[in-house]
Amino acid sequence: MRIAITLLLACCGLWAQTNAVTPGRFHVEHPTLLNMGFEWSIEGDANRNATVDVRFRKVGDAAWRPALPLMRMGGERVYRNKEHLDYKVPEGFAGSILNVQPGTEYECQFTMRDPDGVTGTATQTVKVKTRTEPKPYTGGRVLHVYPPDYFGPRQEPGFTGILEAYYGAGLGDWSVVWEKRVQPGDTLLLHAGLYRPERHNYVDPMMTPFDGSTLLTLKGTAEKPITIKAAGDGEVVIDGDGTHRLFDVMATTYHIFEGITFRNTDVAIFAGAKEVTGAVGLTVKNCRFENVGFGVWTEYAGSSDFYIADNLFLGREDRFRLIGWGGRQRHPGGNVWQEPLYGSHRLTSYYAVKVYGQGHVIAHNAIAYFHDAIAISTYGTPEKDPDRRASSIDIYNNDMHLFNDDFVETDGGVHNIRVFNNRGVNAAQGGYSSQPVFGGPAYFIRNILYHVPSGVAFKFSAKPVGLFVYHNTIIGEHLMGDPSSNMHFRNNLFMGRGTPDRGVLRMGNATAENTTDYNGYRPNPGVKDQFLYFAPKKGERVYEAARSDWRSFATLAEFAKGTGQESHSVEVDFGIFEKLTPPDPAQRYAVYHAMDLNFRLKPGSKAVDAGVVIPTVNDEFTGKAPDLGALEVGKAGMQYGPRWLTWAPFYR
Repeated sequence: MRIAITLLLACCGLWAQTNAVTPGRFHVEHPTLLNMGFEWSIEGDANRNATVDVRFRKVGDAAWRPALPLMRMGGERVYRNKEHLDYKVPEGFAGSILNVQPGTEYECQFTMRDPDGVTGTATQTVKVKTRTEPKPYTGGRVLHVYPPDYFGPRQEPGFTGILEAYYGAGLGDWSVVWEKRVQPGDTLLLHAGLYRPERHNYVDPMMTPFDGSTLLTLKGTAEKPITIKAAGDGEVVIDGDGTHRLFDVMATTYHIFEGITFRNTDVAIFAGAKEVTGAVGLTVKNCRFENVGFGVWTEYAGSSDFYIADNLFLGREDRFRLIGWGGRQRHPGGNVWQEPLYGSHRLTSYYAVKVYGQGHVIAHNAIAYFHDAIAISTYGTPEKDPDRRASSIDIYNNDMHLFNDDFVETDGGVHNIRVFNNRGVNAAQGGYSSQPVFGGPAYFIRNILYHVPSGVAFKFSAKPVGLFVYHNTIIGEHLMGDPSSNMHFRNNLFMGRGTPDRGVLRMGNATAENTTDYNGYRPNPGVKDQFLYFAPKKGERVYEAARSDWRSFATLAEFAKGTGQESHSVEVDFGIFEKLTPPDPAQRYAVYHAMDLNFRLKPGSKAVDAGVVIPTVNDEFTGKAPDLGALEVGKAGMQYGPRWLTWAPFYR
């Protein structure tokens, strides 16, 4: 009897120890201009009932504001067998304080709670200052750069081509003699004209080496960047003349490219190779990219704090029809066939922007005619160093038109990936992708999607973890069957296009820690299996669901009753919009234009005031409650794309 009691007490002590939470390392990620990200590792909390409340205030203010709580993660599997990928998410919390102001210092407080007890420091208070838009240093030297065919008067110090000004480089073999280098804070002011390297000319006036790539390697600082910008006396065109890499900047720190046109090259700006090296603090703004295969590209885990904003990227893909990238195949989202118009597709332009690392901002770009618009490198298993993985990345207010694959891919993201206020029209394979995310959260907020004929609005595949989908306007279906973990949907509109062979929703969950509510659905008429849903029981994790595990519902009311989800959601139709019709499901190769589409809600319609309040996401709603979808009635429209493009269609 005594032995039994002793064992019982020991078991009780072990239970309490396992379920109590022990806080570990607290990590502040690289802040961006508008958001701040945090991670907090833990041990214990086997019953997953620990929480972390968050509040914040500007330094000097008295009142605190609530933010979204940190997301509990840990133990979920992320895997894709074909690539030998199998990752277990570490135990902890992560999350963002959203929609703050640039160049502002905030006091942020995090309080961990657990009914079973907290062993250790339960409160963390940190100060974090957001970044501002990078700008040239005003106190440095100005070096005037002219194209090779310019023979007029020059301002001094004057140079022919970038490399002469940047390194003091010479011609022929002397092109690698770098004896007069620019210094941090210097500005290369490029005057109007055509800069076209002649790499097969031994004495090219632009000092171009035989491979045709302009290699930059010097180091600026955050306070004193090295700037290469247009002088403002006319267009500056740097023409690659078919070279593979036009600029290689992967050894640089804190460089700014501004106001330049890049064209006729496979890779305009190469900024990092995986496990080699990569740029830090790269800024590319107010530029044009024409006839390029790739705009800006880094795969390096140590790349950080890029600012890629207000650019126009034009690729080489078909401009007149929507073509998928593969042969006839079954999409992983379910019984959906993909096939391009002319069979197997040959890639001519890949991504406009692709990054890895921390603190990147990709904002207000207009992108068209690529395979994909914007992506995080798929990369694979994240590195253990929290400063060497894809976290704290903002992708917002981009305007995206006509892609063979997807609009935005967060496919290698780890924590605090924020995709918000984007507009995407015409993508063949999917819309906004997480294939996969290694823990999350990945936030998809106030994005617009129109004409994705696959029916895959959100490509959640390879078992991603930590997906928050808020206030999106989706003109199409969300059909993904690969079970994902920790997904949460609120205040979205999913508008079926009238597709005759599929319902409006297919959602697979790997765990029971998933929620969906306060959404609006437009079912596809005449379809019996309108809502397909899979979720395991509490405490279970199921990553490979059998067909018999899925449950089918003909109406939203049946779905809500049968699952306990969507109890506040509503069925809607296209009458909720001021004037909008769906794309024709029979015309999968058609091309639609954003200037012809109006995504605003009609005042008083069923979607107005039908949402739920989400702190820091929709605090400034009008009316009785937030509206469903991306655009709030009574609020000014968003500007999509470069802010120097101010014509009306970018504001709808």
